[in-house]
Amino acid sequence: MQVVIVESPSKAKTINKYLGKDYEVLASYGHIRDLPSKDGSVNPDDDFAMVWESDVKSRKQVSAIVDAVKRADRVILATDPDREGEAISWHLLEVLQNKKVLKDKPVDRVAFNAITKTAVQEAIANPRRVDQDLVDAYLARRALDYLVGFTLSPVLWRKLPGARSAGRVQSVALRIICEREIEIERFKAEEFWTLKAEANAGTGPFEARLVRLDGNKLEKFSLTTAEDGARAKAAVENATFRIGSVEAKPVKRNPSAPFTTSTLQQEASRKLGFSAKRTMQAAQRLYEGITIGGETTGLITYMRTDGIDMAPEAVMACRDEVRKLYGEDYVPSSPRMYKSKQKNAQEAHECIRPTSFTRHPDDLKNLESDQYRLYDLIWKRAMACQIESARLEQTTIEIESADKQVGLRATGSVVTFDGFLKVYEEGRDDTGDTEGHFADSARLPKVEEGANTDVDKATPEQHFTQPPPRYTEASLVKRLEELSIGRPSTYASIISTLQDRAYVEMDGKRFIPGDKGRIVTAFLENFFGKYVAYDFTADMEETLDEISNGDVDWRAFLARFWREFHAQVEGMSGLRITEVLDALNEALGPHIFPDRGDGSDPRECPTCHEGQLSLKMSRYGAFIGCTRYPECNYTRQLGQSEEEALEEGDRVLGVDPNTSLEVMLKKGRFGPYVQLGEPDPETKEKPKRASIPKGWDVATLDFDRAMMLLELPRDVGPHPEDGEMITAAIGRYGPYVKHNSLYANLPSVDDVFEIGLNRAVSVLEDKKNNPRGRGRAAAKPLKELGAHPETGEPVNVFEGRYGPYVKHGKTNATVPKDVKPDDVTLEQAVALIAEREAKAPAKKTKKAAKKKAPAKKKATKKAAKKAPAKKTARKAAAE
Repeated sequence: MQVVIVESPSKAKTINKYLGKDYEVLASYGHIRDLPSKDGSVNPDDDFAMVWESDVKSRKQVSAIVDAVKRADRVILATDPDREGEAISWHLLEVLQNKKVLKDKPVDRVAFNAITKTAVQEAIANPRRVDQDLVDAYLARRALDYLVGFTLSPVLWRKLPGARSAGRVQSVALRIICEREIEIERFKAEEFWTLKAEANAGTGPFEARLVRLDGNKLEKFSLTTAEDGARAKAAVENATFRIGSVEAKPVKRNPSAPFTTSTLQQEASRKLGFSAKRTMQAAQRLYEGITIGGETTGLITYMRTDGIDMAPEAVMACRDEVRKLYGEDYVPSSPRMYKSKQKNAQEAHECIRPTSFTRHPDDLKNLESDQYRLYDLIWKRAMACQIESARLEQTTIEIESADKQVGLRATGSVVTFDGFLKVYEEGRDDTGDTEGHFADSARLPKVEEGANTDVDKATPEQHFTQPPPRYTEASLVKRLEELSIGRPSTYASIISTLQDRAYVEMDGKRFIPGDKGRIVTAFLENFFGKYVAYDFTADMEETLDEISNGDVDWRAFLARFWREFHAQVEGMSGLRITEVLDALNEALGPHIFPDRGDGSDPRECPTCHEGQLSLKMSRYGAFIGCTRYPECNYTRQLGQSEEEALEEGDRVLGVDPNTSLEVMLKKGRFGPYVQLGEPDPETKEKPKRASIPKGWDVATLDFDRAMMLLELPRDVGPHPEDGEMITAAIGRYGPYVKHNSLYANLPSVDDVFEIGLNRAVSVLEDKKNNPRGRGRAAAKPLKELGAHPETGEPVNVFEGRYGPYVKHGKTNATVPKDVKPDDVTLEQAVALIAEREAKAPAKKTKKAAKKKAPAKKKATKKAAKKAPAKKTARKAAAE
């Protein structure tokens, strides 16, 4: 028996069908070990020794693999053909050696670029050893990301309360987005004018634009006012024209190279509206295999690649299919062979292409929507690269006045042979770049040089320069790749991290840096500028590539990096918060203290006019406040204008007749609230306050409703059993009623003020008998998907407290954020449920549950109550 180990269960299922009964194929479910999220996982003082740890799910899977290896005669590590796949194989080999189950059994490493029967069997027949150079590159990258993330993030927590994390590549990607926003804010629109007119040389009208005036060639800003436009119009209307020259020349356009990971993410974003994460999820399924006609096969080659070259046999198969579908005229005289110009293209991988060009998209319409659309894109792009070039005829007509002081130009192009455009045309870049777009423009009439020409309908047009566009996922990925920052396979996780940390927000499909993201970026640029520099980060990537080639020792590289980085971090220990705030006030000044337009100091406090506005920090993040606090308590939220802050300012709602104190509506850092009176100047005792509940309109809040809030908790009445008072109030988790130590939630805020004794007793009794809310009516599913293929039990989609989820029996699995509940299919749901079940911890046995005697439980509980709570180390996200 030979044991084959791959990453995913779907990949295992596909390969198992190809290899037959003499093989047992198992999945590791990705990495079986990782660095634990705590200090000391990488030890620079011990030659960068690493502590690896397996989670519950991985331990369960490793146990199954170990049992299989004990029975096996040979072990085959068949993980993905990249650094990450090599690392998974290395981890598996290390664990099996530590478990002492290999003995003298041969262990081979195989890799295949496509999951097809031929590719898998050929790989099994030609094994190799685990590539230690690739493993070293993985270890260096993993240690580097850990050291940056878990060293830099605590500095952020101490110096920038509310900040979440920093990462080696994540922070650089955030800097790119923030710098684009600064460009937009600094941009000042400039006015310019153009003029177009209708020309006719006797063979039909055509449009032309002004290119010369007063004998001078017009530049973009030659005409900058309406007066300039009017003068140009008059010059055209008062001149007589003729055709100065006619030039028609043939032009060829070549198809784009087949997809890499980066270009696939960009094009799927432009054409399909997919996020990078969504693209990679669909591509993963296409690579691992889809069941078609009872047989499971991989539809595309490996989708994490920097290479654009195509295997020679695939090139010939593609040309054969082009000839069959479109005819001999569409087949180039010689095959196109593409080579990557990137110096760090990873491990000479093949491009992303169909495993069979005869498998047309129209034959696969039973695929899930995302998979079908992505396959269609990949098939067409790969086909197009082996189709003849498109041929166009570009025509330019120059029109000049008799005195040659005024000139107009008309341009047009005609596609004379569509070539690869018959199959595929590259999507328009979000920056407005039209490279790759060859559709017909205006078709110009045939005119003779020297022919008299009528020019009329001269129309001046006003324009303004536009700021650079914000980044979309496509343009951000393109920019990261241009700068050689990170790896295309990591871009999806980098973008997700920035969104999860609330460092960036989405406006449509474009990234806007949040205030938290801008503050983190400004901090890193001021105090760790070297480590978010583009060149430095790109140089690190180049060194990691050199390690993978065996040219650089990974530990020596880490030692050089750590010496400087650690010294920089240690130097921050004496940095005071005031120094940090001064630097941030300077760096972010134009953003957080915008010009008021009246010549006054933008940092002057609008309330006391004596203090200066400054960035301030709290455990919940940053805000703007006056430096004269507590004498002046002016504050406003970041991103809020002074006008908005004033609109939400303090106002008196009335006077409490019992205390003669004013009832005021005030604004705070955490939202609006009502307050009874002011702090006592002698005792400094704080006045009574109450937050405005969600759903209440602050603009219409009146005195009566304010007093209702200030008088909480409200006495509902004595409980009939013990006479203890039942109270109603609004707490951290919403409205509730309370009796002694028993709390019960209420459906709405209004219930707090309206609930009577009988209902309160009933609500409390329900909570007492059903403390976890069991016994409620079953929720109605959002969508019924059908029966599970293995158990026959129903699989449905529900809306939960934390978002939509799929349910099968007792298993609930969260639906990914980028998938709408209505779009979930049964196949997707089954995969999510399988993944969730694999992650579930092993259940405790009844015997284990009875280990502690009741008396000991009580003592333990009491002791735990007295013991001080330990602080949990916060987890930092490295790259």
